[in-house]
Amino acid sequence: MAVAYFALFLLFTVVAANSGDFPPPPYSETCRQGLYPPKEKPTDIATYEVNLDLPPAKRWAQLAADKAAEMKDLISVIKKLVNSFSGGLIIDLVDKDLPKLLSGLPADSVAEMQGIAQAANIPLGEIFLYNVFYEFNAFCTSIVAETPSGEIHHARDMDFGLLMGWDTQNDTWLLTEKLRPLIVTGDFTRNNQTIFKAVSFAGYIGVLTGMKPQKFSLTVNERYSVKGSGLSGILKWILGQRTGSWMGFLTRDVFENVDTYAEAKAVLSSKLLIGPIYFIIGGVNSGEGAVLSRSIEKTIDTHDLDAKNGTWFVLETNYDRWKAPLFIDDRRTPATRCMNEMGAANATLANLFNVLNTKPVLNKLTVYTSLMNVKAGILETYIRFCADPCWPW
Repeated sequence: MAVAYFALFLLFTVVAANSGDFPPPPYSETCRQGLYPPKEKPTDIATYEVNLDLPPAKRWAQLAADKAAEMKDLISVIKKLVNSFSGGLIIDLVDKDLPKLLSGLPADSVAEMQGIAQAANIPLGEIFLYNVFYEFNAFCTSIVAETPSGEIHHARDMDFGLLMGWDTQNDTWLLTEKLRPLIVTGDFTRNNQTIFKAVSFAGYIGVLTGMKPQKFSLTVNERYSVKGSGLSGILKWILGQRTGSWMGFLTRDVFENVDTYAEAKAVLSSKLLIGPIYFIIGGVNSGEGAVLSRSIEKTIDTHDLDAKNGTWFVLETNYDRWKAPLFIDDRRTPATRCMNEMGAANATLANLFNVLNTKPVLNKLTVYTSLMNVKAGILETYIRFCADPCWPW
């Protein structure tokens, strides 16, 4: 599946590069300055309380009802994409074997999806597909940086929607455009106290970007591997091989039940997964920042902050750090260059925002930028657009 996906990726690049719509790769610009604060405000994104004291089926009811129309639009695009890759097999299996599939998931997760399906008037099978879809299509950039005083900052661009319908008139990705109206911040509470916060898409119950105040932060980037992909892992699960954990359900469990950076790092390093992934984790103390490069079975590389020995930031896109990125998708090089130009002394959230909004780190797939400081309890998120000329990813 991964090979087929990248074959389409390369084909699209050749067509786009020869159409005159995009500059040829590699496309980049001078490291941007003064972009923060943007004209958009964090308050432009709605915040919903997710009360964990409520029965699971009721936790998302208001959010699902408010965003039902937007969710239906997005799910229709997802179904078309999945059908294009599987010839309708996955959709048919989901519809046919849904009770069996749900029996392998945490009971609370199933109840939450059932509540969303009812509130939004969307079939439960489509809500299940919506929630596992994020396992295999997140092209992202995540950074954890430490200042000379030991302050830890964590920031990310969420890029999503590659090869999901290109609008030639507007030079945009169809699914990316449909995701932006679904961006919300979840304030997860118990006993009227915030347990953690997460940036999500309405209807998705896992965590792709989250922060547990005074504890840890986490972002998730897709990792592509010929030996195993998220899409192939989903198919294996549907066909009965259910030994691994879904990424989103695992990260949600970590935020609900883990209280330290070290424990979160240990859990994310060791759990068997459905597909390969990068976990980027930050903390509150000097040295608490790492990129965990995960295969399905194990962590194959851990890249830790080590400011005393010169590693004052760790940065991950979607390629193993010991390998060159795909030549048509090199966000790592310009992001690293901008980080080095900035320097540790200037590693503020504002300057991380500048790095993440320098093209092609900012690109046509970029849905939002999030900025986090765990110690201060800061989570800011901004909806992003990339004005032409802009590389498609």
